[in-house]
Amino acid sequence: MRHNKAGRRLGRKTSHREAMFRNMVTSLLTHEKITTTDAKAKEIRSVAEKMITLGKRGDLHAQRQAASYIREKSVVTKLFSAIAPRYKDRPGGYTRIVKLGIRQGDTAPISLIELVEEEMTPKKAPAKATKAPANKVAAAAKAPVVAEPAAIQTAAVDPAEQCEASAD
Repeated sequence: MRHNKAGRRLGRKTSHREAMFRNMVTSLLTHEKITTTDAKAKEIRSVAEKMITLGKRGDLHAQRQAASYIREKSVVTKLFSAIAPRYKDRPGGYTRIVKLGIRQGDTAPISLIELVEEEMTPKKAPAKATKAPANKVAAAAKAPVVAEPAAIQTAAVDPAEQCEASAD
């Protein structure tokens, strides 16, 4: 049983895996999209989203926490000045994973992980609709009948006239 053993090992020692995640998150925040295997993309998604959440907080402590993980000053600056303000109204879900297929060399499933670009508009609560009649026949009877204007009605074409026009 794997109780309390969350996360993928990815065939690496802990120190190698943590260093790889730091490098991949730094690359993701630098280029805003990277191509990697499905398992790695799913693992770095949570780390990248935590970094963006730190960027949204924006205080000095959050900057120091991000700098302790990212280790590249220019990327930390970009995170706090450009990336985090883009997602100020979004409550989460800053990344998207798109499956690309398989890698030809070792048939590993490949994915593209990218930062979501479109603006998120908060959904408004839908207005309560009036109660519809339970009987469909009653609803059809109450619906107004719209007559078709005479100008829109099409004239019937006589088949004999159609044959004469095609013979010419």
